[in-house]
Amino acid sequence: MKIIEYSSIPSTRFDNKLAHGVSGRVVIGSADHANNFCMRVFEVAPGGHTPRHTHLWEHEIFIHTGSGEVWNGDWHPLSAGHAIFIPGNEEHQIRNRGDVPLVFVCLIPSGAPEL
Repeated sequence: MKIIEYSSIPSTRFDNKLAHGVSGRVVIGSADHANNFCMRVFEVAPGGHTPRHTHLWEHEIFIHTGSGEVWNGDWHPLSAGHAIFIPGNEEHQIRNRGDVPLVFVCLIPSGAPEL
């Protein structure tokens, strides 16, 4: 069993033309011998956004704190407590439209790039 405070894991910062103000952490993954899933926690700074992208695998997202929008052809508002299912090959992006960090948990299948 692993129990950890997610913020104790060093984050990887993404700040370029595709993603702005994003920090990600792998909290449970292949290093933990998680054979089926990888759990990541992302923090998106106010005004920040993930890249608009697609990939083969599905993922599940839970918005922990903050507010923003998710893209899947149109922008949809989201806030703490929302759950999002993104099927494989669906274009998507998340952006923070609030004044505080947008924090979300993202699950992906094992074998997909962890970050």
